[in-house]
Amino acid sequence: MSLVRYDPWSLLDQLRREMDRGYEGRGEETGISTASDWVPAVDIKEEGDCFVIRADVPGVDPKAIEVHAENGMLTIKGERESEKKEEKEGYKRVERVYGSFFRRFSLPDTADTDKISAKSNNGVLEVRVPKHEKLQPRKITVEG
Repeated sequence: MSLVRYDPWSLLDQLRREMDRGYEGRGEETGISTASDWVPAVDIKEEGDCFVIRADVPGVDPKAIEVHAENGMLTIKGERESEKKEEKEGYKRVERVYGSFFRRFSLPDTADTDKISAKSNNGVLEVRVPKHEKLQPRKITVEG
C-alpha cells in the first residue's frame, strides 16, 4: 500500500486551470473563440525605455512562435510538438502539456510597435516593446 499526500487545494487549482482554458482567446475582433491547449506563464516588466514580456515556453521551437502587434494588441502564439509515447514505456502519469498556446496583451499608447523585438533563450521568450521617444514640448508663437 502506498502513501498518498492529500492536497485540499488541488481540486480548486484544477478547476481554475480548466476555466482559464475555457476563457483564453475569447473576445477577439473576429468573434471566433481560439482554444489553447496550454497557457505559458508570463512576466511583464516596465523599464525606463521599454516594456519587457517574458514567457515560459520550454520545449517550443522558436520557429514555431509567432509574435504580432496590431491595433494596440500584442499577440503571442505558437505550438509545442508532442512526443510519441508508447504504452510499453511505463508512463504512470503525463503532466507536460503539448499543443498550441495563445496570449494577448493590450499595448499602451507609448509603445513603439515598429521596433518590437523578440528572442528565445533556454525556453524563455523575451519580447521587448520600446517606448516612443518623448517629444519635448515646444512653445508656439502667435503672430498678430
